[in-house]
Amino acid sequence: MGEVSIAVELRAEFGKSANRKLRAVGRVPAVVYSSKSDPVSLSVDPVLLERKISDSHAGINTLFDLEGESQVAGRTVMVKELQRDPVRGTVLHADFHEIDLTQRLHVSVPIHLDGEAPGVSMGGVIEHTLREIELSCMPGAIPDEVKADISSLDVGDTLHISDLPLPEGVEPLTDESLSVVSLILPRAVAEASDQADGDEAEGQEGAGDDAGDSSSESASESSD
Repeated sequence: MGEVSIAVELRAEFGKSANRKLRAVGRVPAVVYSSKSDPVSLSVDPVLLERKISDSHAGINTLFDLEGESQVAGRTVMVKELQRDPVRGTVLHADFHEIDLTQRLHVSVPIHLDGEAPGVSMGGVIEHTLREIELSCMPGAIPDEVKADISSLDVGDTLHISDLPLPEGVEPLTDESLSVVSLILPRAVAEASDQADGDEAEGQEGAGDDAGDSSSESASESSD
């Protein structure tokens, strides 16, 4: 069983003209893909679909039970892709993938930062490099999000995929060595620090040169 249901209708007409007519009455073309049967062409209310996705805690990973047409009624699906208008952002076409509730599936889940990093008070800046993680899990165990606890990060520290806590039975598909979040110095501060180190090194070299010159002069005077 899915988390929510949505009504669909079979499509008998195809092509650009048919799709324009469909959108004119507040619906968009859709297709249900399955590993066990041929694709089925449908239509769906795009506003209702987006509202259900938005209201669901699972977001784009929401499991839908299809209603309406006997050919697909009772099937559990997940949104595979939403094609949008490039200007208005409205849904133009929806692709669904039928889910086998007894098989593991691959999903993409957002990574959210949790806590306050002490290194920030020391001038550090949070660099959130990886915002989603690919997971393998059962359909009923899809996490809403994965939390990255940054409450122990100091300047120079990094959290990797391997540091993230995952629910039992949920496995990462993303390379576990990848960086998720780092606490770094702002570029201006880092460059100033590098410049200061460079100046100090030059000063030490200069002092060494002066000492060498002084020794040479003393040796020359003694010789005379």
